[in-house]
Amino acid sequence: MISVQEASNIIQSRIKDFGTEMVPLQQAVGRILVEDIRADRDFPPFTRITMDGIAIQYEAFANGQYSFPIQGIQAAGAPQKTLQTPQACLEAMTGGVLPNNADTIIRYEDVRIEDGVAHLVEGLKIRKGQNAHPQGFDRKTGDVIIKAGRQLSPAEVGVAATVGMAHLKVKRLPTVAIISTGDELVGIEDTPAPHQIRSSNVFAIQSVLAKWGITADPHHIVDDLVHTQKRLGDLLEKYDALLLSGGVSKGKFDYVPAALEALNVKKYFHRISQRPGKPFWFGEAPDGTMVFALPGNPVSSFMCNLRYFQPWLRESLGLAPSQAIYAQLTADFTFKPDLTYFLQVKTHYDPSTGKLMATPVPGKGSGDLANLADADAFLELPSGRDLFKEGEVYSLIFYR
Repeated sequence: MISVQEASNIIQSRIKDFGTEMVPLQQAVGRILVEDIRADRDFPPFTRITMDGIAIQYEAFANGQYSFPIQGIQAAGAPQKTLQTPQACLEAMTGGVLPNNADTIIRYEDVRIEDGVAHLVEGLKIRKGQNAHPQGFDRKTGDVIIKAGRQLSPAEVGVAATVGMAHLKVKRLPTVAIISTGDELVGIEDTPAPHQIRSSNVFAIQSVLAKWGITADPHHIVDDLVHTQKRLGDLLEKYDALLLSGGVSKGKFDYVPAALEALNVKKYFHRISQRPGKPFWFGEAPDGTMVFALPGNPVSSFMCNLRYFQPWLRESLGLAPSQAIYAQLTADFTFKPDLTYFLQVKTHYDPSTGKLMATPVPGKGSGDLANLADADAFLELPSGRDLFKEGEVYSLIFYR
């Protein structure tokens, strides 16, 4: 049995590169960019009007002129107009091109228009160039706007659209199979017999992977060694990663370790000094398929996916390790076994200090799936002690 940190180190030493692919811009949110996005022209591409009002030449105002005959309108989306005389003005709409020979925009709130003449408010103070966003002020043609390696959000998608990129080159996502095991499981639409339960782990894990854009395929294996070995052999040939749930403990019907050994999947470890999730099997097939064989208990399976698979996936896609989050216990908590304990907690921010607080929601064991709905996160309590005091700070794994 190895420690949580040892298990993390081993898993993170086996990160993979799944290559790249082009995706339509509409499907790019959440994906990892592998090429720089550069400005295809100046940002903004012209000196842009930022307030509805009138466009003037500042020198005329500086020379004491307060009334300006209106020569026309510079609309957004219209070609650039020219101010024919410094003593006149053009009405100017937000988003339009600053007219030629004009350099300053005065907003409508500061003018009174009568009989085609714009009169400035008495005593108005203006600044040359106000309300005009200069061409190239944000970025110049060829400037890198978004560097490769960024996880794309709607903000980056908007930038890519602005520079005309209908497709983006991104990290390819791994193909993933989620495999439930056990004769006690039935489908979610079935009515379970008294000795059966509905399959839930597959759906919980699928939902976590969906946040990365991964559509994981669900599979089920019954409690039979020959069947388990045959199905796992087939799946190892089709997927980049297998996520199993159940069949890895020491029960007489837990055939997954034996089947993986028969298929020459290299075992890196089997048990971790933690609760929940002690019987966690991790290995690698000869062709590089990674196998995360998680415990079957719902809380164990869910927690192990968050604590171990998600960091592996993150770094395999080229992202830096996520920044650690810490929370402060709001009450004493006791845990006797010398194991790392993942305590379910409800979180909130203390409005007086801004600190993230964690209130224990202990539950009734690793089979208490319903308790996950009452909590927000797991607080990682280190081994080597049994009393964790109110006010102490520990690392947090959010799932909400």
